[in-house]
Order: sequence, then C-alpha cells, then structure tokens
Amino acid sequence: MKEITIGFIGTGVMGKSMAQNLLSAGYHVHVYTRTKAKAEPLVEAGATWQESVKDLAAVSNVIITIVGYPSDVEEVYFGENGIIENAKKDTYIIDMTTSKPSLAEKIYDEAKKRNIHALDAPVSGGDVGAKTGTLAIMVGGDDHAFEQVKPILEVMGENIILQGPKGAGQHTKMANQIKIASNMIGVCEAISYAKKAGLNPERVLETITTGAAGSWSLSNLAPRMIKEDYAPGFYVKHFIKDMRIALESAKEMDLLTPGLELSLSLYEELAANGEKDSGTQALIKLFEK
Repeated sequence: MKEITIGFIGTGVMGKSMAQNLLSAGYHVHVYTRTKAKAEPLVEAGATWQESVKDLAAVSNVIITIVGYPSDVEEVYFGENGIIENAKKDTYIIDMTTSKPSLAEKIYDEAKKRNIHALDAPVSGGDVGAKTGTLAIMVGGDDHAFEQVKPILEVMGENIILQGPKGAGQHTKMANQIKIASNMIGVCEAISYAKKAGLNPERVLETITTGAAGSWSLSNLAPRMIKEDYAPGFYVKHFIKDMRIALESAKEMDLLTPGLELSLSLYEELAANGEKDSGTQALIKLFEK
C-alpha cells in the first residue's frame, strides 16, 4: 500500500484510545466525530480534524469507524455524504463497531461495486484493551484486504484473526457477546454469594480467578464491582444493543439461547433503573438490592 493516511470516525470510550495508539505509532490520522469536543485531545496530540465524513473520506486511504449503533453505521457509510459514496478507489474501510452481520455484508457489497475494500472488524477487550493496544479483533472480509491492513490492526490489538468472508467478524463478535452475557450473571452471583457468606470478596477473587471459574470479566470487572466503581469501560446501553443483535441473529438461525435472553432481560431492567450509561459491571446492583 502507498503512504497510509488513516481516517478515524468515532472517538468514544474505545475509539479515542485506539486512535491515540495509531498516532503514537506514527500514522497520520484524520478524525471526525459528531461531538467535536470529544476529538480535541486527539487533535492536540497531532490528529487532523475534518468537518464531515465526506471531507474525511476525501483525504484518507484507510478509514476506520467505531460508532454506537447499527443506525450510526448506516449513517456514516451510506448516502451522498457517506463513506462509500466519497471514498477513493482502492481505499480500505474497516468498521470496528459491533453491528449486524447483515449490515457488514451490505457495506462489503456496496464497497466492492466502487473498488473499495471493506472489512468488518469488531473488537473485544474493553477500555483497558483499547488503551493498551491489546484488543481481540475479529475480522470478516477478503484475505488480500486483511493482509494489507493487518499492520494497522496490530497497533490496536494482539489477537487478530480473519474469521472468514464478509460478516464473519460480526458473527464472531456475537458469539463473544453471547458468552459474556451469561458469564456476567455468574460473576455477579459469585460476588454476591461471597459477601452473603461473610467472606472477603477480594480474597475470594485471588483464588477463583486462577481456577476453572476464571474469565476476563471475573478478573477485570469483579474488582470494579467490589469497589463500587461503575464507570463505563463498556456501556450498559451498548451491551443491550449487542445482545439484541445476537438474539435476532440467533433466532434467524433457529438457535436456542436461554442464557442470552435472561441476561438481556436483566440488563434491560438495569437500564430502566437509570443505569444505561454505567459500565456493564453495574449489573451487580440488581443482586444487592
């Protein structure tokens, strides 16, 4: 690939750190987000602000997006001011939003008509993984496009695997979220049980995180639960969005997912209690009423 100029759209909890890592690695990064103030730290660090998606697409040959919802992805990619209409031929576009597999396929198909290379590449690892550049990145798309942008992905993550053709990255992320959904219930129940039994929950964690019960959520989110730290590494509202997509996809495949359904109902209750902007670890509040 010729000299790389990266356009980055979406500077929320995850995106801001991912874009910063690209800047730190020496890439020339253009940024756009609907709320300009969120991008100011990146601009101060050397990124170039663009006033619109259209402007950003015009000056970039790699475009990375990580926005909130499938509707945001639609808005960013389609229409006369969207990426696909305005990106140059042979641009590589990488949607790292957790979104619908069917939407990833639509983006790929429309991009291909214009000789644009599209990948779906959602991530896992939360705010910590975004900051440290250790995200798991699940990719769907063509081998050639993946190999071309892999060095860029390696700045943001460590476990980077091409899972298959268009949409495969999003399907893999759905599997990831389904696993987390039931696991989060287990983490909350374990911490609540330890407290009710009169144990020191931090000491309990020292033991159970190293055994068969160990998981990323247990190691990284249970300590936040114990400290009553509910700041978002990953928003409740976004997890609900992910679970709804996963449930919709599972139903389309006639797949039974009772754990996912239970977790979604609990998180919807949590959001109704005013916690939609809290981190997913706030689920423990339902268990400690």
